[in-house]
Amino acid sequence: MTDPTSSEQRYQPPEGLLLMTAEQAAVFNEPTRTDIMMMLAARPATTKQLAEALEKPKGTVGHHLKALEEAGLIAVVRTRQVRAITEKYYGRLARTYMFPHLDEGGTKDHGFLAETLQEARYPHEGETGMFTLRRARVPVERADEFIEVLIRIAEEFASAERGGDTVYGFLAGVYPTDRPSLREDDE
Repeated sequence: MTDPTSSEQRYQPPEGLLLMTAEQAAVFNEPTRTDIMMMLAARPATTKQLAEALEKPKGTVGHHLKALEEAGLIAVVRTRQVRAITEKYYGRLARTYMFPHLDEGGTKDHGFLAETLQEARYPHEGETGMFTLRRARVPVERADEFIEVLIRIAEEFASAERGGDTVYGFLAGVYPTDRPSLREDDE
């Protein structure tokens, strides 16, 4: 069996989107589980590997893996026999997980903004970073087009070849607001 950590056979989570139910989103929306899901986007991993990376006890990580697996967000994608023990390698079931809309039972607090504010820092020498916020009054069809573009860019970012010393974050969104705007006939 090929070594699962080999860079020659880089793991790719299955293509496509998984639109989570409100229950799945609640399971996903926990900091340790979010970290696990991020790491599993790079490659499958064992409980021990995840525990070492997270600097948490294997029992704690095992609990979170069980919750994610029972929610249908991850699965055992391969096993490896090591002496008398079978190691399980967990992997994601989709490349992109979409949170449900608020009217479908989703939570307003996806945690993305709070998580970004907590983890973002100023770039050190040799690093880069950027944030921007824009608003535009556009038809819903154009908003949908922008969402499709952002999903493609997010998937490209998440599947980029691994390297370097810094883990970068990527946050993007198109969302409705209650902000006022001028109409065309107000000129």
